[in-house]
Amino acid sequence: MSTHTPQGPVDASLTPRYAGIATFAKLPRIEDVPAADVAVVGAPFDTGVSFRPGARFGPAHVREASRLLRPYNPAQDVSPFQTQQVVDAGDWSINPFNLEEAVAQVEAAATELGERVGKIVTIGGDHTIALPLLRAITKKHGPVAVLHFDAHLDTWDTYFGAPTTHGTPFRRASEEGLIDMTASMHAGIRGPLYGKEDLEDDAMLGFQIVTTEFTEEHGVPATLEKIRSRVGDKPLYISIDIDVLDPAHAPGTGTPEAGGLTSRELLRMIRGLADLNIVGADIVEVAPAYDHAQLTAVAASHVAYELISAMSPRA
Repeated sequence: MSTHTPQGPVDASLTPRYAGIATFAKLPRIEDVPAADVAVVGAPFDTGVSFRPGARFGPAHVREASRLLRPYNPAQDVSPFQTQQVVDAGDWSINPFNLEEAVAQVEAAATELGERVGKIVTIGGDHTIALPLLRAITKKHGPVAVLHFDAHLDTWDTYFGAPTTHGTPFRRASEEGLIDMTASMHAGIRGPLYGKEDLEDDAMLGFQIVTTEFTEEHGVPATLEKIRSRVGDKPLYISIDIDVLDPAHAPGTGTPEAGGLTSRELLRMIRGLADLNIVGADIVEVAPAYDHAQLTAVAASHVAYELISAMSPRA
C-alpha cells in the first residue's frame, strides 16, 4: 500500500465531468502521484481478432464513459479511491502490424508497470493480450487461478495455423504453466462450438465451466458458490471479455452471442468475489464502432469500477 494520502478523482462539483483530461474516472495520471497501488492502463490492440475489428479503440471509449463514475461504491460499501491510490497509466504503445512483437511489448510493459504498482486493471484491446498479461503477473505470483468471464472458451489451438489469437490465449497459458489448473474457471460460456471435443480439450487444460444457462436456472448466488469453491484462496486473475454480456447490454464487441448475462448479473458476481485474493484483471473486446449510445462502454467502465472496488483494502 502507498504510504501517501491517496489523490482521488477531479471534484465534479468544481469541474464538470465532461471537461478536462479523460483519464479513467477522472483519476490522476500515474506521473502526477508519488506512488500508486492500482493502475488502470489501456492496451489498444486488435490484431488478434477473428471477426469484427475495432477493439483497439476500446480504452479511449471506456475512459470516456467512465467520466460519470463517482467515488463511493454503496454496493460494496467502500470508497475505492480513498483506501488506495488508483491512477490512470495511459496506453501502452503496441505494434499494430506484428502480432508477436505486440505480445512481447505487452508482456514487457505489464512487467515494468507491475514493478511500480501493486495491481493492474488493463482495458483492451482484444483477448490476445490476456496471454502476455498472464506471463507478466506470474513473474510476481507464480501460476494463478484464472476466472475467465466470456461467451467463448478461448482455449482453441490455432486459427488459420496461428497459435496466438484472441481465441487461443488460455490454451497457450495452460501449456506454459501460467495457470493453476486446480483453481481456474470459465463463467458465462454459451453458444455453439466447433465440436464436443472443445469441451474435452478445455477440461484437460485445467478449466471448469459454469454456463450462462446454469446462472439463468440457479441464479447468481449458486454461480458464485461454484466459482468461490473452485478458486479458494489462490491468487486470482480475472479476465473479462465484455461479450460475456448479452448483446442487449453490450452490442459493441467483436464476436457477439445471444443469451448472455445481464450487466447487473456480472456486477453482482464481481462484488461477490471482493474477499478473494484478486491480483490483477483485464476487460477486453470493447469495440466502439458497434456500440450504440455507449451501452458497452458504460457497462465496461462499471465492471472496471467494481473490480477496483473489490481490490480495495477493507478496514
